[in-house]
Amino acid sequence: MSDSLLRFEKHIKVHQQNSVAVDILAAATALSKQKIKQVMQKGAVWLSKGKHTQRLRRAKKPLKPGEILHIYYDPKVLNLIPPEPELIFDQGRYSVWNKPYGLLSQGSKWGDHCTIMRWAEQHLKPQRVSFVVHRLDRAANGLIVIAHEKGAAAALSKLFQQRQIDKRYQIWVHGRFSNKATPENPIKVDDDIDKRHAISYFTLIEYDVEQDKSLLDVTIDTGRKHQIRRHIASLGFPVVGDRQYGTESDKEDLQLSAYYLAFTCPYTQHKQQFNLLRKL
Repeated sequence: MSDSLLRFEKHIKVHQQNSVAVDILAAATALSKQKIKQVMQKGAVWLSKGKHTQRLRRAKKPLKPGEILHIYYDPKVLNLIPPEPELIFDQGRYSVWNKPYGLLSQGSKWGDHCTIMRWAEQHLKPQRVSFVVHRLDRAANGLIVIAHEKGAAAALSKLFQQRQIDKRYQIWVHGRFSNKATPENPIKVDDDIDKRHAISYFTLIEYDVEQDKSLLDVTIDTGRKHQIRRHIASLGFPVVGDRQYGTESDKEDLQLSAYYLAFTCPYTQHKQQFNLLRKL
């Protein structure tokens, strides 16, 4: 039987006081207790208490009658090996990382072990919880901020909402982009994304004649899903490696990097500035 046929989900109501999660799941599935513990650590087991549902990682946690266990088992997801991100800066309340291609910003009900959030929780010392501040596509790479306190998540999210964070991207696109797109006069795309206002600015950095590709610098006023990829594709210059909005035959990884991030730290009031290009 192929792994894809083993994908399942189960929702099990707890009936006995002090029942243990791993025992209930072992009895309800064909999985061993060792396998269930691994699945729990990878974030594919959840516990509902009334209207509240959260991931459950403690295999021997005593449960109460009326609670509901959920297991979402997908070998294709659980067998993935997360690429390793690079820690750029650790403030304590938040950290800044260089996320590689293939690493997710946030997990799903099927697991979270291939996310930057879970990686941070498992590898930072001292260990801390992680909260989403902003997202970066799985196929993109570059700088991303992770909060480690609810207060920090709220403070940093507010900076993003008020556009007080300077974010810059670089992309390689197919074709020869307009040499009129200068820093003083970038090409502006003002097209809604999924019925939400979205604005992007594109500046030509260089053109590679041999490969017929252009390197662009990008800034955005908004942060919609796949905004840069969709806006530049609408101009007829899809991002290299973008098989969703561009060329299906592309073999490269998506050539989109969030290389620059700058903001005023809400705790120290000092200007924080991160630039991956300075490391090259």
